Amino acid sequence: MNTLRLLRPLQLSLKIERNYGKHNKKFLYKDGKKYENIFYYPRTPDHQDPPIEPAKLFRVQRIKPVKGNPYWEKRLLKELGLDGKQSDFTVVKNIPENNARLWKIKHLIKVSPVTFPYGEPTAQDIKHTILKENGECLVTKQIGPVEQRCKARQEYDQQPKRLDTDLLRKDARLKWLNPW
Repeated sequence: MNTLRLLRPLQLSLKIERNYGKHNKKFLYKDGKKYENIFYYPRTPDHQDPPIEPAKLFRVQRIKPVKGNPYWEKRLLKELGLDGKQSDFTVVKNIPENNARLWKIKHLIKVSPVTFPYGEPTAQDIKHTILKENGECLVTKQIGPVEQRCKARQEYDQQPKRLDTDLLRKDARLKWLNPW
């Protein structure tokens, strides 16, 4: 009993107030910066975004079926050439008209920017380009004959102890006939 009497004066009374109604957006979000029609709220007042170079091309792949979608979405998929197999993809330019089309069917497609880690291909490199699934466009040029490889091949052919097909076949036959 004595301990309860001692604890009661030590207890603090907390009063919780709830404010019902709308919050004041001008007060809560007063530090925003306006870029055209968008308000941006940086974490720190001196925050600067890093410069971004937008991709010139997009790799677009359909990930959802065409069946069951409205006719305008089917028409957009057909215009982009994505009405065939689901694994098919297309490459489109990063321009506002194409971006508006892709935005309308964003729930049906997967868009990845095309990057060129080893530089953009030239007209002569078109036969040797590979576009990966993650959007990397790689240029694999043909490898011509290298003099070191030619010399090494000639030296190998001239070695008397090399392992050629006839020697391997003869050795395997002898081991088969006399295993121990």
